[in-house]
Amino acid sequence: MRYTIDDKGFYGEFGGAFIPEMMYPNIDELQRNYLDILNSTSFQIEFKQLLRDYAGRPSPLYFAKRLSEYYNTKIYLKREDLNHTGSHKINNTIGQILVAKKLKKTRIIAETGAGQHGVATATVCALMGIKCVVYMGALDVNRQAPNVLRMKMLGADVVPVQSGNKTLKDATNEAMRDWINNPLDTHYIIGSVVGPHPYPDMVSRLQSVISKEIRWQLKEHEGQEEPDYVIACVGGGSNAAGSFYHFLESQKVHLIGVEAAGMGIQTKETAATLSVGSAGVLHGCRTLLMQDKDGQITEPYSISAGLDYPGIGPMHSHLFKTGRAHYESITDKEALDAAFLLTRIEGIIPALESAHAVAALTKISFQPKDTVVVNISGRGDKDMQTYIDVMNHNSQQSAVKSEK
Repeated sequence: MRYTIDDKGFYGEFGGAFIPEMMYPNIDELQRNYLDILNSTSFQIEFKQLLRDYAGRPSPLYFAKRLSEYYNTKIYLKREDLNHTGSHKINNTIGQILVAKKLKKTRIIAETGAGQHGVATATVCALMGIKCVVYMGALDVNRQAPNVLRMKMLGADVVPVQSGNKTLKDATNEAMRDWINNPLDTHYIIGSVVGPHPYPDMVSRLQSVISKEIRWQLKEHEGQEEPDYVIACVGGGSNAAGSFYHFLESQKVHLIGVEAAGMGIQTKETAATLSVGSAGVLHGCRTLLMQDKDGQITEPYSISAGLDYPGIGPMHSHLFKTGRAHYESITDKEALDAAFLLTRIEGIIPALESAHAVAALTKISFQPKDTVVVNISGRGDKDMQTYIDVMNHNSQQSAVKSEK
């Protein structure tokens, strides 16, 4: 079974480039050049140097002793939250800004949900002295205010999007409209393994540094390169794609993706695409997505802005359909419980996205000798207001119960 793309950009039946004619020049330029650029010696030298000296890689693979005792198995945390800008997103933006420079682009656009990709994009644009415009749903602008301020401080223009449910899908729509209108000078840094070919493959390759590091780091810790399980949260799915990439061909490694169930997959308040979705075309690729019987996109919901997307990357659709990867869905409450657990027994405050991956530990029956790697894709600074609101609510509930 093949888990990488074919020559037309498909993972099995998913992927491709379903784009309007006006976008063809942009995509064609990328398709013709991205592999030559990524494989060039000059790119590799600069990419690796920036990952090391600017982003702070390699990110640690940390043996979580108390968490391991809690679940009676061996749990390692891949600490992408310790990267510069606070998440895995910097890996991709460093790579794509170098691609943009090779293509002589002078303007960058991006979409963002939780704001981590927007911050990472604004960061590399400041580093390279390139103009940056970030589209962000108006709802996300409000609930991710610290990241909005970071982007503005870095010099980016943040454009609140008022259409739809004012979240990531709508931000992506607006970014694509911008790119159609500015094809010559602009590069669109898509933040996940979504969109038309070559984006899913390009972003997967750039994020594959995560699994590459896991292999040699685990060798140092355990004397073996392959864990029994790799667990990562999935919105579009870039941190999971990067975590899975170098294990795709090894059936020994169980790959676990974790979606946001929101209020529950039996409700309409969910973002668990693989649990409730069906095949269709979204943002330029054929994949599994949330839609009604007429093919209209249904609005997703999650407490986590980064997982609040009505589709999923075509690689994940393929891994799901073929059974190579297993996907769990985690509710808001389960994610919050996991976030507080990790904070209190390991001293690590995760992003709400990453908390979904931690919560999946409750869904799987591990053996004591299993080696489990959980990707902590981002840190929780950006979600502190949500955590504070939950703590205040819980305190009020406790006070009411005490009075009774």
